Amino acid sequence: MTFSADFFLSDDVPWLKLVVSFSVIVYTLHTYLDVRQLRAIRRPKPPAVLADSYSMPEYKKTQAYNVDKWWFSFVSGAIQEAIEVGLLTYYYLPWLWDRADAVAWFLAKHISWFHHNEIWVAVIFSLLDGAKDMVLGLPFGLYGTFVVEQKHGFNKQTLGLFFLDILKSMGLGVVIMPPVIAAFTWILIHTGPMMPIYMWCFIFGLQIFFMTIYPVAIAPLFNKFSPLEKGTLREKIEELAGSLKFPLTKLFVIDGSTRSAHSNAYMYGFFKNKRIVLYDTLIEQCKEPEVVAVLAHELGHWKMGHTIKNLVVTQIQTLATFLLFSLVRSSRGLFTSFGFTKSQPAIIAYTLFSIISAPLSEVLGLLSNIMSRKYEFQADNFAVSLGHTEELKQALRKLDAKNRSAVNVDAWYSAYHHSHPPLVERLAAIDKSMKKTE
Repeated sequence: MTFSADFFLSDDVPWLKLVVSFSVIVYTLHTYLDVRQLRAIRRPKPPAVLADSYSMPEYKKTQAYNVDKWWFSFVSGAIQEAIEVGLLTYYYLPWLWDRADAVAWFLAKHISWFHHNEIWVAVIFSLLDGAKDMVLGLPFGLYGTFVVEQKHGFNKQTLGLFFLDILKSMGLGVVIMPPVIAAFTWILIHTGPMMPIYMWCFIFGLQIFFMTIYPVAIAPLFNKFSPLEKGTLREKIEELAGSLKFPLTKLFVIDGSTRSAHSNAYMYGFFKNKRIVLYDTLIEQCKEPEVVAVLAHELGHWKMGHTIKNLVVTQIQTLATFLLFSLVRSSRGLFTSFGFTKSQPAIIAYTLFSIISAPLSEVLGLLSNIMSRKYEFQADNFAVSLGHTEELKQALRKLDAKNRSAVNVDAWYSAYHHSHPPLVERLAAIDKSMKKTE
């Protein structure tokens, strides 16, 4: 069988059965890897290289946290898999499209400026689908936060703050989604054979827009950003940035502790306007030289062009995605397979393509992890080259222990799911890099 354009346009391809079958196969694979990971988590002792980082009581606490997270993920994953397969099998998508169409006709009848058309129906459909996702995800969010995280001392937010965040997210969705979905649908309908190029330009512009406004307009709605106070830590960070010619313009501390005891640090900004954000939990958990070592790692990503490389790869993937989509967008068989017997809405064509391209997404996810792991090792080596070897090792040990990351990790599970290498591998690579620099 050759996978030509005629194959994808054929009415005989059982798309729904293929998607359900693949979903079950992937779920089975994930379950197998999950079981391997559970066995690793339950090992009685930490790896020898980490033995001095954990007392036995601390190791048991870390183990208990990861076992609880495993069961939560396993059960919630099984429920979500059953829901997703069930919704597809019982033609949820055409049902929801009909509801959105009915709402659009109702609004057109009662609002003078509102006109019933495919773009408005697409907007309403997307809002209703987003509301469905929020409702279905709410029980899992509540349990994960106020049972699993709370039990092990990581949750710091109140129930009120939890729901306030949801309301803010809903408000942002209502404001942002309609114009984005409307523009997306318009391009699908009106740009013909040039659709992949126009769509790639639109998505690229959208990414740049949100990368620009998120840190300054959206993130502050959920967290407080304060300038890092003057002192030795600020001086050391500015000295590090200056030595690398990193165009640091602002240095913030974020109140991550209001929601979680987990810690982090990141950078953002374009060209000569770079900013660094430190979680207050990171500053609390690590000594100043260790915080600087963590930032040396992060600056390694910038110095070695990892952000730009990721952006380029993302754009290639985006363009390739829309080129592939152009092969199936007119396939009546694709629509009828998922229950769309009366119409072929443009946004539904892309939704169905996203569903049937799941095998490709799995492969790309695995390749992305491989590339990300390579970059993490390179960033660690960069920090070592700057003389932060011991401080980086101590920081990684502390952060792993404080965040109670899984100490024993199954190699297959980690390779498939994790974008960062396990701590044991990172420490071994750092030691190897250090010997090369001696």
